[in-house]
Amino acid sequence: MRQIRKLKDLAGYHLNALDGVIGELKQVYFDDRHWVVRYLVVHTGNWLLGQDVLIAPEAIQRVDEENLCLDTGLTRLQIEQAPPIDTKQPVSRHYEMQYYRHYGWQPYWGTDSFLSPPLFFTPDEEHIPALPEHPHLRSSQEVSGYRIQAQDDEVGKIVDFLLDDKGWSIRYLVINTGKWLPGKKVLISPAWIQQIDWTSEAILVTLSCKLIRSAPEYDPSEIISPDYELALYKHYGKAKDLE
Repeated sequence: MRQIRKLKDLAGYHLNALDGVIGELKQVYFDDRHWVVRYLVVHTGNWLLGQDVLIAPEAIQRVDEENLCLDTGLTRLQIEQAPPIDTKQPVSRHYEMQYYRHYGWQPYWGTDSFLSPPLFFTPDEEHIPALPEHPHLRSSQEVSGYRIQAQDDEVGKIVDFLLDDKGWSIRYLVINTGKWLPGKKVLISPAWIQQIDWTSEAILVTLSCKLIRSAPEYDPSEIISPDYELALYKHYGKAKDLE
């Protein structure tokens, strides 16, 4: 069953390999064109000697809320031997090719459906870029705190992401409308984003300040119901299939 999950809640969940715990979730990398999570960033080992590894969402078999963990179909050795990643740098397409080759999976950019099961493949060496290319992958930690620029003024900042665990898409951005002090929290769909200005750390949306500030308030302690989503879209004058 599809669920909408807060990224802040998932951060800190343990990641279970087939043969034991491998680490805990820190953040995610998402595609800034499609707003889909491409990788979970998991810290392995202890805080001093550990390292970060990437886990593709299709490797997650179950989200266990009772035990606060994510179950995978991978072994500890598979994860530990994956290409090392420097999370302080953008993820390059060159790295991604090495990553998918390690697991023997079809890369997400080579399939029509992101949710299709991993397929074994052998990449053509001639098509592996010699120099890194920077795809549209962004860190959730990087984007948290970005300012929301409405059509007429700044209206708050991003404080969390709501993920649809069926396809690991970012369904909503949680916006704190207070400029200096905590204010009302509201939701904005990525579909209403006009542009992301990485230089000024701002997200431009096709909405007015008044419309955003008067949106139905989001309560993080409450489950998002279909009725709430319908009211949200009605308020913004948007239409959406809420299957």
